[in-house]
Amino acid sequence: MKRFTKIAALLLALVMIVSAFAACGAKTGDEKATDKADTKEGGNEVVERVQSDDPLSVGYSPFNEKFSPFFSETAYDQDVWAMTQVSLIGNDRSGAMIYKGIEGETHEYNGTEYTYYGPADVTVTENDDGTVYYDFKLRDDIKFSDGEAMTIDDVIFSMYVLSDPTYDGSSTFFSLPIEGMADYRADSAFLSDLIYNAGRDNKDFTNFTEEQQKAYWEAYDAAVQALIKDIVDFCVENGYAEDLKGAASAWGFGGENEEEFQAALEESYGADIANMIGTEAATIDLATAFPTYDDYRVIVKIGDPVPSISGIQKIDDYNLRVVLTKVDATAIYQFSLAIAPMHYYGDKSLYDYENNMFGFNKNDLSIVKDKTATPMGAGPYKFIKFDDGVVNFEAFDGYYKGTPLSKYVNFRQCASDDDKLNGVITGTIDITDPSFSDTTVDAIKEENGGAVTGDKITTNTVDNLGYGYIGMCAEVMNVKGEKDSDASKNLRRAFATVLSVNREFSINSYYGDRASVINYPISNTSWAAPQVTDDGYRVAFSVDKDGNDIFTSEMTEEEKQAAALEAALGFFEAAGYTVEDGKVTKAPEGAALEYTAWIPADGTGDHPSFQIFTDAKNQLETIGITLNIRDLTNSSELWDALEAHEVAMWAAAWGATIDPDMYQIYFSGDDENAPGGSNYMYTIDDKDLNELILEARGTTDQAQRKLIYKEALDIVIDWAVEVAVYQRQNAVIFSTERVDIDTVTPDITTFYGWMSEIENTVKK
Repeated sequence: MKRFTKIAALLLALVMIVSAFAACGAKTGDEKATDKADTKEGGNEVVERVQSDDPLSVGYSPFNEKFSPFFSETAYDQDVWAMTQVSLIGNDRSGAMIYKGIEGETHEYNGTEYTYYGPADVTVTENDDGTVYYDFKLRDDIKFSDGEAMTIDDVIFSMYVLSDPTYDGSSTFFSLPIEGMADYRADSAFLSDLIYNAGRDNKDFTNFTEEQQKAYWEAYDAAVQALIKDIVDFCVENGYAEDLKGAASAWGFGGENEEEFQAALEESYGADIANMIGTEAATIDLATAFPTYDDYRVIVKIGDPVPSISGIQKIDDYNLRVVLTKVDATAIYQFSLAIAPMHYYGDKSLYDYENNMFGFNKNDLSIVKDKTATPMGAGPYKFIKFDDGVVNFEAFDGYYKGTPLSKYVNFRQCASDDDKLNGVITGTIDITDPSFSDTTVDAIKEENGGAVTGDKITTNTVDNLGYGYIGMCAEVMNVKGEKDSDASKNLRRAFATVLSVNREFSINSYYGDRASVINYPISNTSWAAPQVTDDGYRVAFSVDKDGNDIFTSEMTEEEKQAAALEAALGFFEAAGYTVEDGKVTKAPEGAALEYTAWIPADGTGDHPSFQIFTDAKNQLETIGITLNIRDLTNSSELWDALEAHEVAMWAAAWGATIDPDMYQIYFSGDDENAPGGSNYMYTIDDKDLNELILEARGTTDQAQRKLIYKEALDIVIDWAVEVAVYQRQNAVIFSTERVDIDTVTPDITTFYGWMSEIENTVKK
């Protein structure tokens, strides 16, 4: 199948790359890097460090080659562009933001004072009328790697890219309540969207003609019917189905006939026929199915044009004010955006602030997307090329914090975690981040003669800024197509209850004491994560359909598993399943007796949640439910299929940001705000949840926000679309023999990774 990947946030729905590469670097005291050489005080000795030509090799999981500060989708691609960029503001080791980056802020961590520097200062003023000013002052001595000076125009350009009505990356900068933002984004729309949203029986031809409407729907229907035929042919030829009904089921949409299949496709994709065909088709292409598609992807002006965002106000070449209409707790983190060079990603001839020109034509980001695979900025390294699975970087001698001490850095693509570890052992890789499983730990200890840090390998661990989970798509797992009904929730609760009871054994077996089971869908690194001592704290999916506790403290593991199965039978029956003699014998309309769980476990079961699925499969089989396990060798198959709503159940991990804002994953949209970029995975649509997410954004009172988020998390659990599984430790390993460990970022934390001061890291 042809598909395109949009992982928005499976590995990290991130606005900021805080854990890998922060905008602000830290030095102890007044120590700063110098060109070509540096000194670092270590006890009473002074160690001279000189730039090395020996390339630093870093092992990575596969790249998607979207190395753009605007359009990257995976953490690995984000690290590539982060090497080449600086962010407007950054954070310290504890996750606190740095407001005075120009002169530096000194914060204590773990008994040591570190001074953090960045390209800008920011002053926040909350006004009596409810508005909030964010005043940015940019350093006047920073250059991009091609020699061009950085000015506030580059900041404005970057903000306008993220605010454009056609922006389709993972950032949610446009959701900030910046004065004039909503009007700027609402003055135009694609013709196809206008016609589709108006409906087939529309009689209002203010924005398009009746002839355009008729032609569009004829072309649209022909394209979808061609797509359906292609899907059916593909399924029949490959033995997945024998007819249209079987193909619709195999494809994860269902439907008794072509009309119902088309309705299901439309519900998932709406006017986005290109996405529908690109994601779903086996062989068909857009040009064949919808030859006039481009005629409808033109921008139509709606009402009076709004050429600029009134709240983004240039003061001079190095000063900018951004006006928010109300308090938004997430804003300070959203302003950690990359300062991309306007002359490179845009067009200088199209920039004239006074005349509402911002480096590209509004509603046309093609010039920005043309640079997606070739990043450039003011960061410590220059992107040279991506070839044969290796990203090549060269030090930027004009980097504002000093010339990096490793002249060359290579990000080397590895096929598996074994390849990462073996690369360090054999000498092809100097630094990498293998999954910190028992197998990995044993191999490291063997190399070091019994310890995880020794003369061969140095290991650094921190809690992961994110967590592992098992997801269920409400669009796929429901009764009668009603994803928010009690019956549909009970269907998902049945599976969640059985999956949950198997978490402890599986995670302990895979990680040992390097991970712990969690009960709420939020990283334990967050201040908003519910704690055992908090009022209302519960173990995940530990009550039956009547709200009674399923387990007691005296139960053995076998007794807990039996109790979970009994509770699952109750949930299945409440969902409308027929239950006879302790077994499920018939499914209600829209549901099934058989579901498939997808898991990217390299085809070998190498995944922390694989044992959970295996145990649940065996247990559910005893009550008449079949749970198939699809072990993927290529994880990109999962991301594509999730977007297409082909997956009922899956295992993956969420990345997180410093702030626990839930917009990106759970917000389903309202009259004023677009859905979060990753909402397509669970397909939650809950008004109360939306209101809580927005309420939490409207206060900077951390105690109040924690209470709001607890209520929101309870709603997510009520939907039973996500089983929180584990909080793990991240491990970064260094070759002790080849890397000068004294030059690696000291006191690495969840929020301040080893790459935060990569300009200092060098080989021996």
